[in-house]
Amino acid sequence: MRSGFRLLLLFVFVLISACSSNQKEEVLPEETYYENARSAMKSGNFNEAESNLDSLETYYPFGRYAEQAQLDLIYARYQNLDLEGSRAAADRFLRLNPQSENADYALYMRGLASYNLDISLAARYFPIDVSERDPGEQLRAFRDFSELLNRYPNSDYVADARQRMIAVRNRMAEQELHAARYYIKREAYVAANNRARYVVENFPSTPATEEALIILAETFQFMDLKKGAEDAIRLLALNYPDSDAFNEDMEFQPSILKREDRSLGSVVTFGLMGDE
Repeated sequence: MRSGFRLLLLFVFVLISACSSNQKEEVLPEETYYENARSAMKSGNFNEAESNLDSLETYYPFGRYAEQAQLDLIYARYQNLDLEGSRAAADRFLRLNPQSENADYALYMRGLASYNLDISLAARYFPIDVSERDPGEQLRAFRDFSELLNRYPNSDYVADARQRMIAVRNRMAEQELHAARYYIKREAYVAANNRARYVVENFPSTPATEEALIILAETFQFMDLKKGAEDAIRLLALNYPDSDAFNEDMEFQPSILKREDRSLGSVVTFGLMGDE
């Protein structure tokens, strides 16, 4: 009985091994993977393209199409909305091919992936305010675009990168304003003033600057800091003479803050713990 049981186990093992060997992927010629990937990309089938490019990298990592396949993989993953994968592929390309004539493209795509990474697919269909999101990816994108401008000033991607850098600065400024508005709601006017001042000092040419100056002026007035308020109003009048913050006689009219009787404890805790 034991001999028969052992024979049965051996038969099952051989059968499983045979099935496993039959399921192994057939390795195609290098050129076939490449042509399949290119054809799939032309037809917009980026899943199929990515599959072939992955196989090409796996079986022919040093083949004649290796560098181009790495570049195509960056693009295919980006088109598949795999932004982290696209960024990782671009990073890998730059490590393996630092002197490549296509390094500017990889650097641009790495920045582009980061630029769009915090704007998820859901944000395209739902009213998500990008100014409320973590700025980390935007900073990474800004650094990549800045490196592109410095290292490859004649690159075809410089013009677009420069415009995206402006957009990143605008987003960063708007994030600071979002924080200032939050502090105003919490009646934490010192914190709001600090955020508005950061916008004026670090993002002076962004659309957020006008509102930042208004917040600066009003918070300075609220805290009875006349010199700071006068300077903010002067800057506002100089740069935004048509601002709604001025009446017809160019007199500044506060409208954001309302003075309320508040305890010292509430001021110190930024209004987060109440007055009790």
